[in-house]
Amino acid sequence: MSLNASKSREQIAAELSELRNEYDSLKQAGLKLDLSRGKPCTEQLDLANEMFSNLDDYDFRDSGGFDTRNYGELSGIPDMKKLYAEILGVKPENVIIGGNSSLNLMFDTFVRAFMQGMVHSEKPWSQCGKVKFIAPVPGYDRHFAVAEHFGIELIPVPLTDDGPDMDLVESLVAEDASVKGMLCIPVYSNPEGVVFSAETVRRLASMKCAAPDFTIIWDNAYGVHHLYEDYRPDLPNILEECVKYGNDSRVLMFASTSKITIAGGGVSCIAANTENINEILHTLSVATISYDKVNQLRHARYLKSAENVDKIMMRHAAIIRPKFEATLDAFRNNLSDIEGVHWTNPKGGYFISLYVVPGTAKRVHELCKNAGVTLTPAGAPFPKGYDPQDSNLRIAPTYAEMDELHLACRLLCLCIRIAAYEKILAK
Repeated sequence: MSLNASKSREQIAAELSELRNEYDSLKQAGLKLDLSRGKPCTEQLDLANEMFSNLDDYDFRDSGGFDTRNYGELSGIPDMKKLYAEILGVKPENVIIGGNSSLNLMFDTFVRAFMQGMVHSEKPWSQCGKVKFIAPVPGYDRHFAVAEHFGIELIPVPLTDDGPDMDLVESLVAEDASVKGMLCIPVYSNPEGVVFSAETVRRLASMKCAAPDFTIIWDNAYGVHHLYEDYRPDLPNILEECVKYGNDSRVLMFASTSKITIAGGGVSCIAANTENINEILHTLSVATISYDKVNQLRHARYLKSAENVDKIMMRHAAIIRPKFEATLDAFRNNLSDIEGVHWTNPKGGYFISLYVVPGTAKRVHELCKNAGVTLTPAGAPFPKGYDPQDSNLRIAPTYAEMDELHLACRLLCLCIRIAAYEKILAK
């Protein structure tokens, strides 16, 4: 660690004392700052306010004349299916519109798999003994929580700049029929901000799997959440790639408008091949008459098209990009001299993945918590919350007001330095 290279233990101890005095001063300020979850700020939510006036004339009929207040349209209204089809690059008939949460659709997918199996399952997963899923890490803690709820064993696979380590993934799926699937966020992954390469997409679609019902949970949570006007990831369409290699049923695509319109009242979807869609609708017809079609209509009229969604997301980017840049500036200005500390520089999504001195992430989290700054728990981006290096922290800069963000980053960097100095002196 460069902090230790030119300083004596006495100098480090003296500086640590100064850092702790500054920390105590901030701690006494009674801060209540939140960098924990990727929540839109109020200014972002306000962008969708006009969505609540597009039904003021009491016109509840979709473009085909269907009254959205009534029963029917189990798979969703055509307007919303067409919009999601355009965004995801699929046919409208291969889309099912859900409620406000894509995570809920994923949960239902696991319920269906364990109760009746997937379309190519030999038997329900509940009768298969150990069920395993590949989990690219660092990854999304809520993905892990859903899988672990069903007793699924998660196999951590490192993320590279191109996506999961595909040599390892291919080895795992080819040899073990109990490996039933993989969880992934292919565009601006949570929290790394990784975008899968074209080669990774094709290898996922074409790889040989011991399990005939191997299923990829393709969470397109941040597919339109770009931070810069001039950058748009261009991935091959995973569903089309699977069809090319005869693995039509391998992928289930998910998305929602939660960070496009209203975080607690958006519209989600699932997209898949016809065989999967028919199976899902068969089960869904027993579970519900339909989801909220009035909300679907409201969204379809506001969002209009994929091109218009991109324009809306640039308005979001104008709000949150300065917050990302302020956070990254704070890291560069205050942490660059600490060996082992580094961070991602995402071009989209909602998170920055911050790596502190190995063995100190939990300590940093504790220090921040005690001073009034809430972070996602250290280890959260790993199965069962266990980060073997104890070094990763997921930072979400979107929710805080800018002045609050500056203060939170100041305290975070202070805590990282304190923890680093403490580690040096503990040797």
